[in-house]
Amino acid sequence: MTDRVIVEADGGSRGNPGPAGYGAVVKDAATGEVLAERHEYLGIATNNVAEYSGLVAGLAAAAELGASTVDVRMDSKLVVEQMSGRWKIKHAALQPLAAQAREIAAGFDRVGYTWIPRAENSHADRLANVAMDSAGSGATAPAPAKAKAKVVEPDRVSPAGWTGALGTPTKLLLLRHGQTEMSVDRRYSGRGDVPLTEHGRGQAAAAAKRLAAMPGLIGEDGEPAPIVASPLIRTKQTAQAVADALGGRVETHPGLIETDFGEWEGLTFGEAAKRDPELHRCWLSDSSCPPPGGESFDAVHERVGKARRDLVERYDGRTVVVVSHVTPIKTLLRMGLDAGPSLLFRLHLDLASLSIVEFYPDGNASVRLVNDISHLS
Repeated sequence: MTDRVIVEADGGSRGNPGPAGYGAVVKDAATGEVLAERHEYLGIATNNVAEYSGLVAGLAAAAELGASTVDVRMDSKLVVEQMSGRWKIKHAALQPLAAQAREIAAGFDRVGYTWIPRAENSHADRLANVAMDSAGSGATAPAPAKAKAKVVEPDRVSPAGWTGALGTPTKLLLLRHGQTEMSVDRRYSGRGDVPLTEHGRGQAAAAAKRLAAMPGLIGEDGEPAPIVASPLIRTKQTAQAVADALGGRVETHPGLIETDFGEWEGLTFGEAAKRDPELHRCWLSDSSCPPPGGESFDAVHERVGKARRDLVERYDGRTVVVVSHVTPIKTLLRMGLDAGPSLLFRLHLDLASLSIVEFYPDGNASVRLVNDISHLS
């Protein structure tokens, strides 16, 4: 018997809703020794249902061990805030799971809930992924009740009344990544996988705080807005700061990756111009002209266009946080404005800046914000 234990729990869904599973681990609070592990595939469910299921399993395992004091540690801000009583539980699918968790928790002398960064919850996260991976081996489980997330929109006038746009738009909150060593030196930084600097991490945290305070990022069902990032580390680090602030999870989309600058990767503007003067001049005025061994802006436009269609189809009528790079974000704004390629050469986007574009189901669009860096001041 161990009097005091730590429960680390997590859950995930590949699609939200999608194939879901949870993981939970119970550790001795004094020694860190692993006392119990739990994981299970849930069928089709949301992230939050999976996270709550992990909590229930972890508390049950702690009760089986005879613990009297339990410290719950999770990277889901939603679950931690709701179980601590600071947030209401509105989603019908989460209410019975929360009630079950409270019933188990009532058998302990004390239960505390602490939010931790996802990196500190890697054991439970790994178990949740083991559970989700089991879906491919034929594992089955009844799918819990679920409801499509409905995002609460800000109390602002819709532009649809002035443009004639019909239907509920898919709103993309376009966040550029924070500073890297390459951006400090103003070097072409495309597919090179460089991390954020310390200052860049601070920019990401400031942007995350800004987004967490915006209305519409948490739905009526308690689901945070989807967070989709380019697969490069600088965007994933920026997106993870947002996920930590919202209690969400980062997904990646290869179509959101930065332009491939080919042989210019790592060069400054002047170095590239000196190396390939005629090609560099062409590249600055002609969107069909690629860098040597790289990708033209026309190719980027086609790639990002496919990514936009994927996002709009998948998250129809919702708000989505998109964390990407300067060229893909400019391209999405260009699509929203129905503008020509010259926009790419005339629009400036700062690091960690926020832009907003809405795409309507009838083909209309509305750009609501461009290059906002008020959160960095």
